[in-house]
Amino acid sequence: MFSYKIKKLFAILVLLLWLPIYIVLVLNILALFERPSLIIELLVYVISGVFWALPFKALFKGIGQQTKEK
Repeated sequence: MFSYKIKKLFAILVLLLWLPIYIVLVLNILALFERPSLIIELLVYVISGVFWALPFKALFKGIGQQTKEK
């Protein structure tokens, strides 16, 4: 598998590059439509806020602490 340092570097890149791109992408997609009611808009933001991290769940798991490698 990948070493802890490579996994940590990739996690930082995801947070610094992918997350801002994803935010701009979601905002531009939402701008194409008429502004919905406040409840629906909040629901869209909450769902999209959780959805961005799902593909990276395995990457972020255990990234806070380094494990001992053999």
